[in-house]
Amino acid sequence: MTRVAAIDCGTNSIRLLVADVEWQEGPGDTRTPHLRDLTRQMRIVRLGQGVDRTGVLDPGAIERTLEATREYAEMIDRLGVDSIRFVSTSATRDASNRAEFVEGVRRILGVEPEVVPGTEEAALSFRGAISAVDAQAPRPLLVVDIGGGSTELVLGSDTVEQAVSIDMGSVRVTEKFLTNGVDRHSEAAAVSWIDAQLDAAADRVDLARVGTLVGVAGTVTTVTAQALGLTSYQPERIHGAVLDLAQVDAAVRFMVEEPIPVKAALGFMPQGREDVIAAGALIWSRVIARVVERAATRGHVIDHVLTSEHDILDGIALSQV
Repeated sequence: MTRVAAIDCGTNSIRLLVADVEWQEGPGDTRTPHLRDLTRQMRIVRLGQGVDRTGVLDPGAIERTLEATREYAEMIDRLGVDSIRFVSTSATRDASNRAEFVEGVRRILGVEPEVVPGTEEAALSFRGAISAVDAQAPRPLLVVDIGGGSTELVLGSDTVEQAVSIDMGSVRVTEKFLTNGVDRHSEAAAVSWIDAQLDAAADRVDLARVGTLVGVAGTVTTVTAQALGLTSYQPERIHGAVLDLAQVDAAVRFMVEEPIPVKAALGFMPQGREDVIAAGALIWSRVIARVVERAATRGHVIDHVLTSEHDILDGIALSQV
């Protein structure tokens, strides 16, 4: 048995998973790795604050993220692990001063943080997501990972067939269009821009082929919690939730239309997500609409979406065995 630590450092949050990797016997001589969680942690640090505008990581954002990394290092030391992998994604990719952040992580954890390209981010998200999707779910799957700085669309059955990483996330869209709140004009501008990004992405991923639409990461799980009427964050209810399109739409409209203090007071809303969830919800809504529309051209009816609590963090952990 191998004990691994995985850290996913995104634009809005930094997350830790420490898990034991256990092997399950399959047909013939095959063995499949499965994770037994010891701890999952998340801190919202907004590392990507202003990166889209300035091209650099803000010093305060770097320090917030390194402080969370120090906290994670203590947890890792207490649990003891065989390996650590630290993966940093969109915000760090885009920053000209990323070396300063990378050196800080190296000093704290003693490992080289990896600033991965969007294609690898997509592949890790897909591997993590499919590890928990029912084998009977219609294939191919489209795994949608909406982060703070980027969104990954990954199509495949058991392995990645097509993938694209789009520089479009909840923080990025908020900073571009919604810094003064959401009104009819700002929402229309955001939606128009999101649709343009999806137009370009459709050249890389054939959305008409989608059999099952799977959403992962914080935007999707938060929208799902609202759709389920939860009063606290309950991952056991969120994971595997199947929502019809009307449920998703109602939850999206809530996140777009309600004032930030109302969203901040929700029992399942992590502190620091309330001001960017409207943008994330709009991205999720437009992705769903595009998939439904494109699938219909091939006679596929997509009338529900699946939420998975397993995502790039699980993919990072599994990549170590």
